[in-house]
Amino acid sequence: MHIDILTLFPQMVESFFTSSIMARAVERGLVSYRIINFRDFATDSHRTCDDIPYGGGAGMVLKCEPLFAALDSIGAKDKRVIFPSPSGRLFNQAYAEDLSKEENLVFICGHYEGLDQRVIDTYVDDEISIGDYVLSSGETSTVVIIDALYRLIDGVISSESLEDESFSSQLLEYPQYTRPERYCTKSVPGVLLSGHHERIATWRVFRKLEKTMLSRPEVLSRASLDLACRKRLIELINEIKG
Repeated sequence: MHIDILTLFPQMVESFFTSSIMARAVERGLVSYRIINFRDFATDSHRTCDDIPYGGGAGMVLKCEPLFAALDSIGAKDKRVIFPSPSGRLFNQAYAEDLSKEENLVFICGHYEGLDQRVIDTYVDDEISIGDYVLSSGETSTVVIIDALYRLIDGVISSESLEDESFSSQLLEYPQYTRPERYCTKSVPGVLLSGHHERIATWRVFRKLEKTMLSRPEVLSRASLDLACRKRLIELINEIKG
């Protein structure tokens, strides 16, 4: 996958591509990227990229000209262009899986009060919201989206790790433990030390169910549960009701 990022603040995203798992994915050729400062495409002496909004109102709006030129320079009309925005479609794991199948993605990082609607109408395929809140930086939400999708590309992370993650089965992930076995009066659950793989698997499924029920009960409506899980879910509901 190749990723283009259009931003006024390249330093905010550069470190993401040169650290941790992403750095290894880049080194192995699984991901390539290009960070484009669209201020370089401004043509006036001050390299102006924003202006006051027509109709009045607070803040500044990103201008058409630099963004049109920057997007045209990378052939954006032939690629899937994403604009992270609070007004967009809500991002989730299924959306990340869809995006991970693309060969080319372009991200436009907004700033200030947003960008001229003509940029969105001409180039943007997906407006994506990462949640019902507002950030001051489109770079932050861009990195969140990329982090969720690139790890789904074949070879970046083992398939076994992906299978057990939160939302892979529409349930949250089960609790994890490592050494030492006992610390600060708290011990690792005995079943995890038993070596009995079937019991461990059952424990993990039930803990996933319980965690989802307590933290994100709305997710359960999308989950496919077997008979044992449905029975455990009824028990949990009755326990909560007292």
